Amino acid sequence: MFNFDPDRFLRIEAGACDRARELGTMVRELVQNGADSLFFMGSGGAGILMQPAVDLMIRQSALPCYNLLCAEVVVNGHPGLGENSVVIIPSLSGTTKESIAALDYVKEYGATVITLVGHGDTPLAEKADHCFVNFAQDDTSCEMFYAQSLAAVLGAMQARGERNDFDALMGQMAVLPAQLLKIKEAFEPRAQALAEKIQSDTYHIITSAGPAWPEANYYGMCILEEMQWIRTRPVHASDFFHGTLELVENGVSVIVFMGEDETRPLAERVVRFAREHTDRLIILDTRDMQTEGLSAEFRALLAPAILATMLERLSAHLEHLRDHPLETRRYYRRVAY
Repeated sequence: MFNFDPDRFLRIEAGACDRARELGTMVRELVQNGADSLFFMGSGGAGILMQPAVDLMIRQSALPCYNLLCAEVVVNGHPGLGENSVVIIPSLSGTTKESIAALDYVKEYGATVITLVGHGDTPLAEKADHCFVNFAQDDTSCEMFYAQSLAAVLGAMQARGERNDFDALMGQMAVLPAQLLKIKEAFEPRAQALAEKIQSDTYHIITSAGPAWPEANYYGMCILEEMQWIRTRPVHASDFFHGTLELVENGVSVIVFMGEDETRPLAERVVRFAREHTDRLIILDTRDMQTEGLSAEFRALLAPAILATMLERLSAHLEHLRDHPLETRRYYRRVAY
């Protein structure tokens, strides 16, 4: 695979899955011991990556669960915050200023704070009540955060008797890194072809639904916009037909991410429309990726991680063809704002 170290990837994701199991076990114990609410608080992409887990809790659990923007919670507060709240703050760097401010803020309420970071010896690692450190970088963080946040909510629901499959699903975590690597290898030829196809595009409509939607939103904002300076319009498939459809015509790129859960028909509806109205339709479907040892439910829950591991291959080829390294920034962490 182009510009890729398989051993590094397996090492990082194996560590991520180990931390996921530990996190899920801790959250299960906290809920068993009286935790009455679960808050995820992130900034930028890290916050977006928490959304599939939060949505699962909202659908299946009576335990209050929220995904809040760090910058907003410090300004607006939240009536559910209290000493029995569990707050999970993800930050790859461990130094995100908005996240540090949010940590300080929720500590005043007596909440239990757990941080998920890629680097120890950082403010978010040191200030938390509990910190899970797993070295990662931008190209490996999505899978890490998806796995960890999923484990957290599965542990919470297990504690409440709302699910009984925590141990079984955590067992599947053990084989996840190897299966993600298998997906990368299978997707590599198409990733190169897609990069060649879209390298000169200056605008993309990106859409999806269900657990896959946050990855569509993340890839548009954090990869194509931040790391490639390409304008995008991420839009949920449910909202596609309430405005964005009017922008579709030949020459307009529409990228549809498709998962494997009950919301799949929402994305399929967009595909049917786009096939009739643009010659620039791209479909990325997790069903095209074969795995072993992962149940259908686990695949559906981790569809955003499967998409992320596919898209990393696209990004690797795209930065090369466009001569635009993914690390290049004009403003982010370079100027005061």
